[in-house]
Amino acid sequence: MELLLSSGLGVVTACGVFLLLRGRTFSVVLGLSLLSYAVNLFIFTMGRVTAGAPPVVTEGAAAYTDPLPQALVLTAIVIGFGMTAFFLGLAVRAYGESGSDHVDGTEAADRPEEPR
Repeated sequence: MELLLSSGLGVVTACGVFLLLRGRTFSVVLGLSLLSYAVNLFIFTMGRVTAGAPPVVTEGAAAYTDPLPQALVLTAIVIGFGMTAFFLGLAVRAYGESGSDHVDGTEAADRPEEPR
């Protein structure tokens, strides 16, 4: 289970970094969202992945799940949603001002070629 969870976390992180390094603003926003999901998953797994364990320590419970990472992830989901909405609004505004979806405001064909 740990191998599957850690490899899934690595794939989500790698996809987020790949999209973050793209030249389009929408890809950058998706990359930031995937990275925030990867961080949320990482924080969630730090709270010990235990199936069927109670979230609080009760008398006689040998194994329990830490509730603090769950609360942190729930808060981070709300903050990430607000951040994504803000960046999407910023990207739409930048597209309206510059007429391009590229992060530096120019298309690849419009850029002058660099001397070799």
